[in-house]
Amino acid sequence: MAAGAAAALAFLSQESRVRVGGVGGLRVPGPVTMDSFFFGCELSGHTRSFTFKVEEEDDAEHMLALTMLCLTEGAKDECNVIEVVARNHDHQEIAVPVANLKLSCQPMLSLDDFQLQPPVTFRLKSGSGPVRITGRHQIVTISNDVSEGESEDDNEEEEADLCPILPAKKQGSRP
Repeated sequence: MAAGAAAALAFLSQESRVRVGGVGGLRVPGPVTMDSFFFGCELSGHTRSFTFKVEEEDDAEHMLALTMLCLTEGAKDECNVIEVVARNHDHQEIAVPVANLKLSCQPMLSLDDFQLQPPVTFRLKSGSGPVRITGRHQIVTISNDVSEGESEDDNEEEEADLCPILPAKKQGSRP
């Protein structure tokens, strides 16, 4: 599947399992199943990093949409720098700080569905946390099980259900 089509399907804001035949004018080879699962992890002085990864043999497109970073109970009033390690468009690993949380001035940060493609590692670069990271794990799967005969039959049934378009009747002239 083309990366653009997968991205278009992955960004749909569906929270549950959905089956569709295409998005807008986008046609895809088979039925598409989209799943969205809650994601969460906690970084602290004891657990300074967490890696989110998926099975390599999986043919589905996976996306991690981050929604919130927040300090949780027991956090000290210190700077907590959270860093994300992921791959860029050239498939090179890069590390980028995404938040600097402090209990007295910015205890939480909304990331508004910040999209990352797994594998992704979160690191507590400085501070002792605990920092809670939440979001959604979105999975888009395209089934290629639809045979040509079934799609032709479906098209014929759809055409049979449509009524023919009749010309409009002319109305007589009014005085």
